[in-house]
Amino acid sequence: MPLTPETLCRHELNGLRVRVVESTNPDSVGIGGRVVSETMRTLVVSDGSREWRVPKRGTTFEFALPRTDEAADAEKASGTAPELPSETAGRTGQSDGCEDVAYVTVDGARLLSRPALRTEKAGVSTWR
Repeated sequence: MPLTPETLCRHELNGLRVRVVESTNPDSVGIGGRVVSETMRTLVVSDGSREWRVPKRGTTFEFALPRTDEAADAEKASGTAPELPSETAGRTGQSDGCEDVAYVTVDGARLLSRPALRTEKAGVSTWR
């Protein structure tokens, strides 16, 4: 299953670029980097020099998804924009060497579960 905006919540989040766009804790807004670890209720985000443990509940995350041919086709079919108009207004679509990036905003409450259960049991499987 390709990593697309629609399937993001069913994929492994480790290694994805992320930014906190809204939070009940105003100090968390603006934190960005790569997801280095995920627990049931938190994401650990590192910018290379520092790590933050950000709670999922009450937080809105913006993930930068690299576009593949399959993901681009799925985005066209679903009408997903390559960039979000409000948070990404000044961006060119390039982020840290990635030429094609889609920005996806996800409410952290949708990610509240054990990562293994979310990725294994919520996905589409031909074996069930």
